[in-house]
Amino acid sequence: MHCLVEQLDVEMSELSIKVTIAGRSYPLTIELDEEENVRRAAKEINNAVEALQSNYAVHDKQDLLAMVALEMSTKVLNKPENIESEGILKKIAELEELLSGVPGANE
Repeated sequence: MHCLVEQLDVEMSELSIKVTIAGRSYPLTIELDEEENVRRAAKEINNAVEALQSNYAVHDKQDLLAMVALEMSTKVLNKPENIESEGILKKIAELEELLSGVPGANE
């Protein structure tokens, strides 16, 4: 019985939606808390496809989607998260150094 309850909880936390990307509809089953991000991502993809289509003489959807995938992946990889992480790690090291001089802090 316990397994059945867990299975029902999983099913109730899922949502079936349809998103349209580059003119094609895709049915998806997602977690309830993912809906906003999934719809926002689809909108961003569509906006990027439209921008490329209007700026370049490319009309093949597969080419446009490949270009958008490359553009978005590059943006993610170039995000300054690594810089932020380095700053956080530096602060942690500074705090550890400060704590190393406090009696009882390393226990």
